[in-house]
Amino acid sequence: MPQTVIELLMSRLKAIGVTDVFGVPGDFSFALNDAIDDDPDMRWIGCTNELNAAYAADGYARVRGKAALCTTYGVGELSAICGVAGSYTEHLPVFHLVGMPSISTQRLGRVVHHTLGDGQFDAFAAMAKPVACASAILTAENAACQIERCIEAGLTRNRPVYMALPQDQANKALPGEYVCAPEAPVSDPAVLAACLEAMAEKFAGAGTAVVLAGYLIARLGLRQTARELLERTGLPFATMFMDKTALDETLPGYVGLYDGRIMNPEVRDFVEGCDLVLNLGAHWSDFNTGAFTAHIDQSRMIAVMQHEVRVGYATFPNVEMRDVLAGLDRLLPAKTISHPRAKGLGEPKGAPGDPITPDYLYPRWEKFLRPGDIVMAETGTVSMGLGFALMPEGAEFFNQTLWGAIGWATPAAFGAALGAPDRRTLLFTGEGAHQMTVQELGQFGLHGLKPIVFCLNNDGYLIERLLCKNPMSSYNDLAPWKYAELPAAFGLSDWYCAKVTTNAELEAAMAKAESCGTGAYIEVVMDRMAASPLAQKLGESIKTLYASAK
Repeated sequence: MPQTVIELLMSRLKAIGVTDVFGVPGDFSFALNDAIDDDPDMRWIGCTNELNAAYAADGYARVRGKAALCTTYGVGELSAICGVAGSYTEHLPVFHLVGMPSISTQRLGRVVHHTLGDGQFDAFAAMAKPVACASAILTAENAACQIERCIEAGLTRNRPVYMALPQDQANKALPGEYVCAPEAPVSDPAVLAACLEAMAEKFAGAGTAVVLAGYLIARLGLRQTARELLERTGLPFATMFMDKTALDETLPGYVGLYDGRIMNPEVRDFVEGCDLVLNLGAHWSDFNTGAFTAHIDQSRMIAVMQHEVRVGYATFPNVEMRDVLAGLDRLLPAKTISHPRAKGLGEPKGAPGDPITPDYLYPRWEKFLRPGDIVMAETGTVSMGLGFALMPEGAEFFNQTLWGAIGWATPAAFGAALGAPDRRTLLFTGEGAHQMTVQELGQFGLHGLKPIVFCLNNDGYLIERLLCKNPMSSYNDLAPWKYAELPAAFGLSDWYCAKVTTNAELEAAMAKAESCGTGAYIEVVMDRMAASPLAQKLGESIKTLYASAK
């Protein structure tokens, strides 16, 4: 029997390693839902809403390299689009599958549910285009080429793709053989040679050099390649906030977190004082550069991005990062460069009976981390407090620095835990963000996952209080939930749960969380305005930046 559209789509997804699909079912997407659910080699991962499903797919893609999301037409895909946009912004290939009304319904312009009632059916696909590197509406006639085009785009550009499947096309037979996706893009040999020559010349004229290890190293699967380059050459490296744990922070060449003029003056002076800065895939955004206080002259910078390299003021297009790293490994000599060593947060400060403060909490959380941990840190003051914590060997720190959607971390932690069930997942979230997506807690229990969740309750949106004109504005207030009781309400009756207000209570709760054998949930109560130094200084710098822009 000829292969059908849905059979081809499922087989191609499995061939590239996609076997788990996050989503919410709907009548227009039943053909997709059934195909996934009926396939013994695939697994449907139901979520409480489409936005949470998109965030979960984002977290899964961070640990597995790619993910899939399935929603219904209109209401489902639009609910998910914020999460998909975050994956686009932060270079994560998420394959978004959308079930559409039938072609016959579309041609007749019928007014059906989940539409705008105007007989138009292409509006939502148009809305998705800015957050997808490729998109297609699949039919029996075009499926073979369009599926391959979308898969190639998602995997080579590390961005989401959008594939919509009308109801009446899913089980239609393909008219002929399909062609497998072409191989990954290759560098232009002449441009690559010229690029490497320019880079070698730049290095030869530099007495000191430092690497900024960017998040693209991890996204492109180049950690081991970059690590071998640094170990052989002796080049020291720093990271910026978005890039934390792009390379292992226990490596001897790690200098620490570079955050412009905000924090870590020793790291700042070293990085900005080097003759040459080799930027391997770091993004020059506001939060990543300490509100644009990072000052490195472009003439002293080599920026190696996914598909291009900038050497000073010269740009070399159509060269791939993996090829550039391989070329550098052959060209660069070993060199001894004296550099500072990364420091952690030090010892917790406070007596056992004292109320919990940032000076106690964040250093204590740092000591709680283990090698290999997955650390999901919510956008806001929680992630900023942990930003300068020194991560153990193999631990990964994830934060949505650029897109910055509060609420991302809870479902993203679920996706990451599902993608790497053999590793310990730690979720650090503020209560404001937690309220947005808290329903996804129940999915941990449904899939037998046992994370440790820390919910920081500081009575409102602290990051907004630090940024706005009047910290006590009513829009920063929240409904006072009983957070430690939430797991039981979501079916996690066997979890260890605690609410802590003092250092001694925090110590006891963390000890129990490590030994209870179940998931754990700890509500940590702190003062309304208690923030880490990074959060405070970044808040001041961002306000100054916004004021100067007026």
